[in-house]
Amino acid sequence: MANVVIMPKQGQSVESCIVTEFKKKVGDKVAVGDILFSYETDKASFDEESKFEGTVLACFFQDNDEIPVLTNVMVIGNEGESFAEFAPDGAAAAAPAAAPAAAEAPKADAAAPAAVETPAAGPVVAGAPVSPRARKLAEEKGVDTAQVAGSGPHGRIIERDVIAAAGAPKSGLAKAMAAAGGFEAPARGTGLDGMVKGSDLKQWQPTHTDIAGEGEEFTVEKMSNMRKLIAKSMYNSLQNTAQLTHMLGADARRVQALRKKAKKALEEGRIDANITINDFVCYAVIKALQKFPKVNSHCLGDAMRIFKTVNLGCAVDTERGLMVPCVKNAENLNIAGLSKSLKKVADDCKKGSINPDLLASEAASFTVSNLGGFGVEWFTPIINVPQSAILGVGTIVPRPKDLGGGVYAFVPYMGLSLTYDHRAIDGGEATRFLKQVAVEIENLEVEF
Repeated sequence: MANVVIMPKQGQSVESCIVTEFKKKVGDKVAVGDILFSYETDKASFDEESKFEGTVLACFFQDNDEIPVLTNVMVIGNEGESFAEFAPDGAAAAAPAAAPAAAEAPKADAAAPAAVETPAAGPVVAGAPVSPRARKLAEEKGVDTAQVAGSGPHGRIIERDVIAAAGAPKSGLAKAMAAAGGFEAPARGTGLDGMVKGSDLKQWQPTHTDIAGEGEEFTVEKMSNMRKLIAKSMYNSLQNTAQLTHMLGADARRVQALRKKAKKALEEGRIDANITINDFVCYAVIKALQKFPKVNSHCLGDAMRIFKTVNLGCAVDTERGLMVPCVKNAENLNIAGLSKSLKKVADDCKKGSINPDLLASEAASFTVSNLGGFGVEWFTPIINVPQSAILGVGTIVPRPKDLGGGVYAFVPYMGLSLTYDHRAIDGGEATRFLKQVAVEIENLEVEF
């Protein structure tokens, strides 16, 4: 019996995946557990294992193809079995060279993919009936129902006909970017129900498919799919937000002392988490965000989404590139729980097993990027749109401080760099928030 292999759906926000490499080709023998193909979402990568034993009868796509989730990708079965009925609409199935029965079949049968039936709208009919929902939606979107073809019973115009005529819905950010000009919206976005998000809009840029002069002086290496996505996200962020960075130092003596206590508590078995300096900083940031809710937000052009919970994003450096996983409802975690959660999402990113929903730019309400481990003192982090701000954390260096009474001494200072979207946050509020982060770091109280 022929068995079909579909593209898995990794997370609710994932609409399509890119196949990086097919490990099994048409005609190859397959055992249960064999890797059939590798694929990736926006940032996470996965391997699809075979649940069947047999021969690869058909493969409907090629390496680097972007495939909608739940689409038929391959067929596994016994040599000579029919597979044409599994072909997705518009995909050509490759017949195995090692299948004599298939080679002898009529050409018409081998090349006949099964069409996917979709409701088709009829011709535009003057005076066609319109459903109440469709009429209301048409008024909201400014669609002339006299110009819409109905796909309901007897040519009735229903809601989906108006949606199709109006085009895919757009998020607030996408509307603002489209209004600014220079962007092109796809027919269907990657958001829920096909909503076009800001990251879906494409801006015209010159491409260079052939770079002359490659040889002894330099080589040309194409960007990976993930690198392209990161580049697009960073470019869109800088082009479509009013970014400004404030920098301030925080006395790090308190967090250094807490780090020593946490290390001792771990050695004595009183806690089961290796709490780092970054964990303490993130804990302090969460406290500051609860006092400045407008910073814990998304800027959507002409509106803001202000969060009641702290969904904390934390930048993670991996072999495949920068990832920003999110810890949901971080304000409900104690310091040990936060440390474990941050470590788990970071490890999942490095292993490629992170839930793609946690990587979506909309998942986090605020992001922390720590380059202190690399010796960087100050930097200007780029906002992960549509978030309103991001905090960069630098390394700890000794700086002079007035201890009072005319006494000065060198104390350890941590560099803090807050990049914020000036459309959403004023400079005064951003400064007060950054100062509050420093205050929380310098006066942090935790229990082990």
